[in-house]
Amino acid sequence: MTRPLHFFGSFGSLSILGGGVISFFLLLLKIFTRQHVMDQHGPLFVIAGVLILAGIQMLAIGLLGELQVRHYHTASQRAPYTIDRLVRLRSPEEPSLLEN
Repeated sequence: MTRPLHFFGSFGSLSILGGGVISFFLLLLKIFTRQHVMDQHGPLFVIAGVLILAGIQMLAIGLLGELQVRHYHTASQRAPYTIDRLVRLRSPEEPSLLEN
């Protein structure tokens, strides 16, 4: 895996988005119904907070993994990719591959 931020970042973003949606729902419920949110929806509030914090931690883990991968490839002078073929312009003296 050469892109840990893509892996952990997607899970982290989904987690932050889910926690944000739940928090926004609870905020609307608090504003429009004047209910005590913690009395009736306390566990949902805690779940939203945990989702947001877990998402931030996943993003941080992905960022640290990305830095480690970059450091590994820089120190070993290895490219994280392979070259399939080399395509270059031909000089006028060289015969073309397309001409028969």
